[in-house]
Amino acid sequence: MLLIFLASRIVTTAIFAVFAARQPVSYRGGASPDLFTFATYWDGQWYWLISLSGYPAELPYNELGQVAENAWAFLPGYPLVMWVVTLGHHLPFPALAPLVSTAFAAGAALLFYRLMARRLPGSNAMFAVVLFCVAPLSPILQVSYAESMALFLLFGALILLLDRRYLLLIPVAVAMALTRPSGLAFALLLLLHLIHRLATRRRDVFPPREFARVCAAGLAIALAGVLWPLVAWAVTGVPTAYTDTELVWRRAYIGEQELVPFTSWFQGAHWWLGWWGVPEEVTWPLAIAGVLVLVAGFAVFLLSPWARRLGVDLRLWMASYALYLLAVFFPQSSTFRLLVPMAPGLGALAVPESRIWRAVLVVLGVAGQVAWLHIAWWVDGQDFTPP
Repeated sequence: MLLIFLASRIVTTAIFAVFAARQPVSYRGGASPDLFTFATYWDGQWYWLISLSGYPAELPYNELGQVAENAWAFLPGYPLVMWVVTLGHHLPFPALAPLVSTAFAAGAALLFYRLMARRLPGSNAMFAVVLFCVAPLSPILQVSYAESMALFLLFGALILLLDRRYLLLIPVAVAMALTRPSGLAFALLLLLHLIHRLATRRRDVFPPREFARVCAAGLAIALAGVLWPLVAWAVTGVPTAYTDTELVWRRAYIGEQELVPFTSWFQGAHWWLGWWGVPEEVTWPLAIAGVLVLVAGFAVFLLSPWARRLGVDLRLWMASYALYLLAVFFPQSSTFRLLVPMAPGLGALAVPESRIWRAVLVVLGVAGQVAWLHIAWWVDGQDFTPP
């Protein structure tokens, strides 16, 4: 397993090195930065700042009186780990953060195999790990981002859920919820898991003590899912400090907007269609149709024979997380990174055992890494497609 991970990191690091060597001078740094500096671009600089100085007691505002970009958009799990690793920032963050992320990624790969092996034969589970390690977004596993840590915790939480160790699940999922926005999605998963167990209790015994444990876990994780906005409110005195900060990153696309659940994807589709030159009179009908087709296509995937091999709970996780993304996130280039927690879906792609199929998926994964690094990570002078 670790050999697969190591081989994939060699490939990804080589691609990463090529982009670093080609990187011109930008507002992110100088020309041809070393790999560690290059890996601490973008949000890595926010995590670095947080590990150094924490979160602002007052929200910053621009000249129009609007909330400006600030650290409250980034949850504390990863910067806290880095504060410990750097001995209270006495050791260099850029040198250590990519190593910490890669270590979490190695652990995530091991846990991903254990997760897949609970639902798939050994060879299929192993190939699912290959897909995880070479996926188009797999460079995110070794940069100064929280994704590796969040995936490590997510896979651990899903294993505990499949094993029905509900009380042990609580601290793992709570830590995950404070590392990347995922707590409410996981709480929804537990609600759906509870409903499914109640519906199938005649053939799958559901003792009262397990019912109580599922409820306790769901409530604890739901609380963790809203804890960070409450902390931001308590520190800054602004009830909407967290959501106002998150909305800053979509302002460049659609201007100042309130957060209205389940509207962002329609707004985003409308904006992107306009950016591609589609006439205004047809953008809204096409936007609505496009989002509905996307939702329907995802539902078809979850109901497909390949996905059904993953079992109910893993598909419920993907459905819960997708619903969460649909409710609150605005589709842009960083959305591809937000899809990384859908990794259990790779198990469905690992079901066919055709060598041609598997070779094509690996090649597409590596090619996708090149495309993603070029589009989202490499800085070409414009901050239009952040990772």
